[in-house]
Amino acid sequence: MAYGNASDQQLIEKYLAGDESAFACLLARHERKVYHFIYSKLKDEELANDVFQDVFIKVINTLKLGKYNDEGKFINWVMRIAHNYIIDHFRKANRNQIINESIDQKLTLKRIKSNVPSMEMNMISEQTETDLKKLISLLPEEQRIVLEMRIYDELSFKEIADKTFVSINTALGRMRYALINLRKLIKKHQIQIELFPDE
Repeated sequence: MAYGNASDQQLIEKYLAGDESAFACLLARHERKVYHFIYSKLKDEELANDVFQDVFIKVINTLKLGKYNDEGKFINWVMRIAHNYIIDHFRKANRNQIINESIDQKLTLKRIKSNVPSMEMNMISEQTETDLKKLISLLPEEQRIVLEMRIYDELSFKEIADKTFVSINTALGRMRYALINLRKLIKKHQIQIELFPDE
């Protein structure tokens, strides 16, 4: 059912009444603004995706617990949550940490390409892609499917939810656990994915 003309509060009420598509509409309406805000502060695509997922899981849980007070400014509330998660990240971050792993192949290969000779770049990129695909294949099927749809097919969480016949909340959760488990696999198998500094 299309809810293009419904207000945010009307969508929230329909979602709490059991209509998952209402939340999908709410997410589609605001996800670009929220993600761009997060990315503008963190300047890291993988990390921005993590925080984005945390934010909307928090939104879903707060709504379901009945703790959201309607002030007619849903997006402002979501942005405050995003801001708080960003602040928490910078508080916890070790500024001297060396980044040596990433599942964002596009960013990784872009930086490699700009810093090493073409032949070497091709070897590194092929090995990186092979290693990542092997590790992704080791993930539980539900997590693997969501991760592949998000990274390789570049689908939105609404599209992923529709294609896998689950709720937005479930799709977000599966993506989060997929990222967590993939990082563990990268560490376990001691795969090094170097990120060259920008010039």
